[in-house]
Amino acid sequence: MKQYGAEFLGTFWLVLGGCGSAVLAAAFPGVGIGLHGVSLAFGLTVLTMAFAIGHISGCHLNPAVSIGLWAGGRFPAAKLLPYIVSQVLGAVVAGAVLYTIASGKAGFDVSAGFASNGFGEHSPGGYSMVAALVCEIVMTAFFLIIIMGATDKRAPAGFAPIAIGLALTLIHLISIPVTNTSVNPARSTGVAVFVGGWAVEQLWLFWVAPIVGAVLGATIYRSIASEES
Repeated sequence: MKQYGAEFLGTFWLVLGGCGSAVLAAAFPGVGIGLHGVSLAFGLTVLTMAFAIGHISGCHLNPAVSIGLWAGGRFPAAKLLPYIVSQVLGAVVAGAVLYTIASGKAGFDVSAGFASNGFGEHSPGGYSMVAALVCEIVMTAFFLIIIMGATDKRAPAGFAPIAIGLALTLIHLISIPVTNTSVNPARSTGVAVFVGGWAVEQLWLFWVAPIVGAVLGATIYRSIASEES
């Protein structure tokens, strides 16, 4: 149960910190943090939680990561469902807290997006469904390659949180214009349920693509990391 509680808290922090930076601080007049700040915020949530709870639950914070680590032989199938449930619950509760904070400002309009992920007319840059699908698969695949490489027993000890946090920052720098960056079904769900409508209708892509990408990335890492020549 402690592992599941850690995943709940960690995913709560990721959504509150990452999506919160996008909703509350990205465009704040005069001193808004913009795309670069939001990218860094997402990376910092993972980096800080990896140090805080990595020794308890592994700090997955992401159903796609849990599934990818299972595909990579690093995580037992028996824990997949409770991990995913804990992650999604943490994300939704964080979404509720963020909604409560954001709605305290006059003129708040959740239909403006609320940091939701989308494609087509709901993509920040107007990218198509195919572009969004490819982007999310590739970004998540490389995220898993980095996670598995940084946590490999042959990798330098103690640096994995830094590599993983910076990887998520880089992923956001690349893909915010395309999909607002998911690579995490829980993160997408945690805000989409409050937007409803189009955000929920497009949510399928932000479950399917990250999971496909995670399994692909884990498979690739296993093929290149084998100690057999």
